[in-house]
Amino acid sequence: MLDTVEQRPKAVPFRVTNPERIPVKRYYDQQFFELERELLWPHVWQMACRLEEIPEIGDWVEYKILNDSVIIVRTRSGVKAFHNACRHRGMRIASNHGNCAEKGFICPFHGWCFNMDGENTFVFGRKIFSEENLEKADLNLVPCRLQLWGGCAFINFDNDAPSLLECLGPVAERLDMRHVEKLKVDAWYSTILPTNWKLAMEAFMEGYHLTSTHPQLHLLSTSPGHYDTDFGASPNPPPITSGRQWVEVSIGHIARLSSGMNGMITADEVKVAEGLKNMELPDDLAAVPMAFYNRLRSEITEQSRARGIPAPDLVELSRNSEFNAVEFMFPHYFLLPMFTGMSSYRIRPLTSETCLFELWSLALHPEGEQRDAPEAPEPVPYDDPLIPEIPLQDYYNLPLQQLGLHARGFEYMRLSKHVEGMISNYQRLIDGYLGGIEPKMLAKASQIVNSGLDSPVKDIGF
Repeated sequence: MLDTVEQRPKAVPFRVTNPERIPVKRYYDQQFFELERELLWPHVWQMACRLEEIPEIGDWVEYKILNDSVIIVRTRSGVKAFHNACRHRGMRIASNHGNCAEKGFICPFHGWCFNMDGENTFVFGRKIFSEENLEKADLNLVPCRLQLWGGCAFINFDNDAPSLLECLGPVAERLDMRHVEKLKVDAWYSTILPTNWKLAMEAFMEGYHLTSTHPQLHLLSTSPGHYDTDFGASPNPPPITSGRQWVEVSIGHIARLSSGMNGMITADEVKVAEGLKNMELPDDLAAVPMAFYNRLRSEITEQSRARGIPAPDLVELSRNSEFNAVEFMFPHYFLLPMFTGMSSYRIRPLTSETCLFELWSLALHPEGEQRDAPEAPEPVPYDDPLIPEIPLQDYYNLPLQQLGLHARGFEYMRLSKHVEGMISNYQRLIDGYLGGIEPKMLAKASQIVNSGLDSPVKDIGF
């Protein structure tokens, strides 16, 4: 905890003072939103693009966050990022994506040109400018800090912030063991939610909502859950009385999770699971889960590798690495691992009560396989049936929850300190940024906040 007056946060409106209660005005108050814009987003590592979006020399994509726009480009000397503004009069020189290997970037306003390394290569009518306005260093695009991890490019507007890995902490090690840097995009969805960006994230920080929001998964559960023994109006899953029944229900759950997320579990992994329907099982029902999943992990690993897929040893992982069904990376990025595939979320604020929510289905593919570079999709309505079933159910809740936060007399969210702690933990980290906590301390807190589904309330250091 903080010991000196200098270390204590500055005054923050609607600050979290009780870790089990979150003031609801944090989700719609314009002043709070502006503080996030000024004091949070300019100082955090943001997942700006997947590297497979820019596979060739000269490929670039635009990343936008609030009023900022950054160009991420693959150059002959590596991936770089530049602030998207011509050095003449500030015109944005690029939008969406493209390739600049031949022509570079050309400002559409007055024709100034820049190469892929951000160097100015042409000023139209140079003789009309004073020499002091033509100094080369002043004409080049302004670089933006960039670091790579997990098959992605991350940017930070703060050149003095701790490094990306310092802020990620152990979550990076857990995901590196799963070969996260080799994942490829199989599907990509985008929608604009009438929801504060923080609220949109919190639906994926706890499994407490599963019984009511995702009953199709609850009914395929092999256990009654650890939240309560009374499910109220929600129907309970059938009791498991034999090992064969346990396996059948588990395979059904795997298949429904795969289709419901469109890829958190790959179609090939579902086939492997279905092929184990009649596997030999222990007589002791309590030993069946370990026997089934060890066999499933082993088969997925062997069959994947036989097809040239760089799969990790899933059995070894299960023995030696912590598993979290949802991994959060502050402030806005999620990876959801299961076997070799993952789902992924990225959430960006648009206004105090709207956000851009992106969902990826990621999988390992044979190394050297020729693939087209994925392109960001146009956002679809948040109730579009093209969105996979499970997030679609969450999207139904979120706009109603945003409206509910405005209800008279509703001042605080009331959290379970046991399973909704990730919400409290990251909200208090936001307060650290808004309150001016020292960057090294914020990085240490980020490592604690970057945890898994159903995390408890934790001491983040301030």
